[in-house]
Amino acid sequence: MSEPVQREISRLVSHAGQMLLQHGAESKLVSDICCRLGEALGLDSVEISLSASSMVITTITHQHCITTARRCPDRGINMRIITEIQRILIMAEKDLIDRDGVNKRLARLSPERYNRWLVAVMVGLSCASFSRLSGGDIAVFIITFLASFVGMLVRQEIGHRQFNPLLNFGITAFVTTLISSLGAMQQIGNQPYLAMASSVLMLVPGFPLINAVSDMVKGYVNMGIARWVFASLLTLATSLGIVGAMNMTGVWGWL
Repeated sequence: MSEPVQREISRLVSHAGQMLLQHGAESKLVSDICCRLGEALGLDSVEISLSASSMVITTITHQHCITTARRCPDRGINMRIITEIQRILIMAEKDLIDRDGVNKRLARLSPERYNRWLVAVMVGLSCASFSRLSGGDIAVFIITFLASFVGMLVRQEIGHRQFNPLLNFGITAFVTTLISSLGAMQQIGNQPYLAMASSVLMLVPGFPLINAVSDMVKGYVNMGIARWVFASLLTLATSLGIVGAMNMTGVWGWL
């Protein structure tokens, strides 16, 4: 294998790994896909080192090494990207596509997302359903839906403007709690405080926490700790937003 070909394959492998890490794949999956993709394209082996916001990849063929580093800023969780890269890997392993085919398919990948209004409605319904399951009546259900619906719109708008995620979660929690606490102030429904608890459930960082535990269990302790700390900071920002709203309205959900 010539050096230009190895460099091209190295770029393909690093591009695939970068997209996986940006869109929420666990560390073990990123490492396995990069190694398998490199070997499927003709490399002897691929060595990879991951951190919270970057990756370093070394490709080896006939004892000749090429090392490349990539920044991996967070692009939001998107399982479609991860699934499509896995499909490209399987096709490359079965010799259904060559190096050029992998390059073209990776270039065509884009993080398609659901309609923002549909997402906001579904998130509102899910949070409202939690309040209903906890014993709230239809009035609590409606208040929870409105609070989480507006909160999700705020979260999407702030995220679209590329603000810090911690600021995003804090402001979203503040707005959501402020709206849901109005029901408690007016004593709307049989258990108005349920709306305050249920409407902010959309801000629980479940996926980062699951990935953090998975990384630590599978030996990627540094990545697991980094993801755990980030998820904890998101939880702290959410808590500050909730407390700030309750302090403003004088309605304390835990009393």
